[in-house]
Amino acid sequence: MDNYIYLAAPLFTRGERDFNSNLAQSLRARGIPVFLPQEECRGTNEEIFAICNRGIAGAKSVVAILDGADADSGTCWEVGYAFAKGIPILGVRTDFRGSGDTGGFNLMLRFSCRDILDVGIDL
Repeated sequence: MDNYIYLAAPLFTRGERDFNSNLAQSLRARGIPVFLPQEECRGTNEEIFAICNRGIAGAKSVVAILDGADADSGTCWEVGYAFAKGIPILGVRTDFRGSGDTGGFNLMLRFSCRDILDVGIDL
């Protein structure tokens, strides 16, 4: 897969997995290749870690879902890794609850992201 987006998001509930799948499907329908960890990462914990690392390292960009009172710890790690590698990050928040230091986002996450799409604010 070339020129793909890595979708960093929590994936531990049925709702989270469905949201991620629907977002990936919507992007793919527009011709945008997506690396979705819940589809790509199988095996032992060590294998999953390595596959996700390679997925981030090879990505053109990262879309990070930053919902919740505090964003998912795994997603935060993925954002930090992508930022350290110079990969552009789009933060997405669908949660209308405020949190963090900068109006809904932890300041470290906010300034790691090239841009923020806050769709929860319109609810």
